[in-house]
Amino acid sequence: MAEKLKIISLGGLNEIGKNMTVYEYGNDIIVVDAGMGFPDNDMYGIDVVIPDFTYLIKNRDKIRGIFITHGHEDHIGSLPYLLRELNVPVYATRMSAGLIKLKLEEHHLLGKTRLITCEAGETVKAGRFGVEFIHVNHSIADAVGFAIRTPLGVCVHTGDFKIDTTPVSGDMIDLARLGQLGKEGVLALLCDSTNVERPGYTKSERSVGASFDALFRGCEERIIIATFASNVDRIQQIISVAAKYGRKVAITGRSMENAIKVSTELGYMSIPSGVLVDINQIKGLPKNKICVVTTGSQGETMSAMTRMAFNTHRQIEIQAGDRVIFSASAIPGNENAIGSVVNELYRKGAEVVDERQGELHVSGHACADELKIIHALLKPKFFIPVHGEQRHLKVHSKLAQEMGMDPRNIVISDIGKVIEVGRDNVKINGVVPAGRVFVDGYGVGDVGAVVLRDRKHLAEDGMIVVVCSVSAEDGGLLSGPDIITRGFIYVKESEGLMEELKTVALEALEKSQRANRWDWNAIKGDIRDELSGYLFKKTRRNPMILPVIMEV
Repeated sequence: MAEKLKIISLGGLNEIGKNMTVYEYGNDIIVVDAGMGFPDNDMYGIDVVIPDFTYLIKNRDKIRGIFITHGHEDHIGSLPYLLRELNVPVYATRMSAGLIKLKLEEHHLLGKTRLITCEAGETVKAGRFGVEFIHVNHSIADAVGFAIRTPLGVCVHTGDFKIDTTPVSGDMIDLARLGQLGKEGVLALLCDSTNVERPGYTKSERSVGASFDALFRGCEERIIIATFASNVDRIQQIISVAAKYGRKVAITGRSMENAIKVSTELGYMSIPSGVLVDINQIKGLPKNKICVVTTGSQGETMSAMTRMAFNTHRQIEIQAGDRVIFSASAIPGNENAIGSVVNELYRKGAEVVDERQGELHVSGHACADELKIIHALLKPKFFIPVHGEQRHLKVHSKLAQEMGMDPRNIVISDIGKVIEVGRDNVKINGVVPAGRVFVDGYGVGDVGAVVLRDRKHLAEDGMIVVVCSVSAEDGGLLSGPDIITRGFIYVKESEGLMEELKTVALEALEKSQRANRWDWNAIKGDIRDELSGYLFKKTRRNPMILPVIMEV
C-alpha cells in the first residue's frame, strides 16, 4: 500500500497561538514551529501554555528537524521545553535564530542545540522532505513560509503573513515564487486564518510612520510609546521620527531591549548615532527632547508600561501632560488589563492616544482579499486552514470554496487529529496525544486539571482548615477543634460563625466516635460533609475544607 503523508497539528487550531505542525512521511518527521500560548484568566498561577510533545518524544528517532517560520513567541516560545527532550537541528532565518539564541541561553541549552541559519530561497533536505524557505511579510523581520516537497507533491505552509507592497525594510512577499509553485502544482496548502473575517487588505506598516510623525510634530511634552517588542519595523519608524524631531530615545522592558540588540547586530535596524540613550540619562533632558519606547501594550502585570502607570518603575514616573501612545491593538482577552493601565494613566494626568485616534497599529496578518490572492496563485488540490479559532477556520474554508475549491478537498481539523494526504484524496484518520501542558515556574506539566480545579476553588471560595488532636490510646479528644480560614471570611468580624463551626466539627467528631469509627479518613470525611452542608446552608458558599487529625 502506498505511503501516505500525515499532517498533524499539535497546536494552533481552534486557538490563537501555540502553533506547531508535524509533517510525517514513512520514517521521516519534520516539525514546523514550536510556539507557546498565554494562560486564560482561570489558569491561576500558570505562566505559559505549551503543546503536548508526547507524540514527538515517542517518535524522536524519526525527527529530521524543526523549521521556524518567524520569531514571535507563539511560534518559538516552546522550543526550549521541546529541546530539553529532543536533540534535533533547528532551522531558522537570521532574525528568528537571533531571538531563539536568547531563549536558549536563558535555558542553558545553546551549547547543546544545533541552530542552523537559512536564507529565503534556500532549500534544506530533511530525510525525504525538502523544505524551501519563501520570503513573506509579517510584523517581524525575516518571516518565511515553506514549500515542503514530499514524495507525493508540494505542501505550502504560509506561516503568519500579509502582502505588504511597501514594507519598511526588506522586500515584499515573494508572490512570483508562489505563482511558480502554483504552476508546478501544489498538493496541499496550510494557510494563516487569523484575519480571514476582515474584508479587503491589511494596510502597510509604513502607514503607521505618518501617524507617528503627526503625533511628534509640535509636541512639547514627553512621549512614551508602548508597542510589541518584536515589531522591529515599528520601533525603527519610532526611532526615525524621534531623530527627525530632535528627541533622544530610551528603551525599557527586557524583551524590547533583547529585540533591538538582536536586530541592530544583524542589520535589521539602523539607529542614528547619539539618538539611543540609557534610561537613566533622560532625567536631565527637557521634556520635548525625550521619547521612551516600552513593552506593555497588552497591560501585562509585570511589563514596563504597567509599572510606570502604577509607580513601581525604578526609572520613570508618569507625569501630568505625558503623551502616552499605545501602538498595538488589544489581543482578545486583554481588554480589561489594558483598560486598568489606561485608567491609571488618565488618573495621573497623562494624555493617552491609541488606534482609535489614528493609524497607530496595523496587523501582520492577511485579510480576506490577500488570502484570495494566495489561493489564486497556488491553486492547491487540498486545503487545510490553520492558525485560528473554529470561526476563522470555517470562514477560511468558505473563502476557499468561493475560489472554486471542492468542499471534499478541504479539511478543518483539530489538534491531535491525523490528516492523511494521498495523491487524490485527503481524510482525517486517527488521533495522537495532544493538548495543553502548563508551565508554572520551573514545573512543566506538573500542574494538571485537578490542581487547576483546586486553585479555582480556592480563588473563588477560600479554604477552611479544621485541626484537632486525639489520643492514640482511646481516640479521645485532647484539643480542638481549631478553625483556621484563608480567603473565606474576616475572622475578627465573624467570631459567632467561627464558634458555630467549632461546634459542628466537634459534633461530627463525637458522632463518629460514638459509632466506633477508627478510620481517620472516614472521620475526616464526616467532618468535611457536616461543615460543608452547614456552611452552604448558612452562607451559600462552598469553601475547600481540610480536616487535620493528629494522634498524640
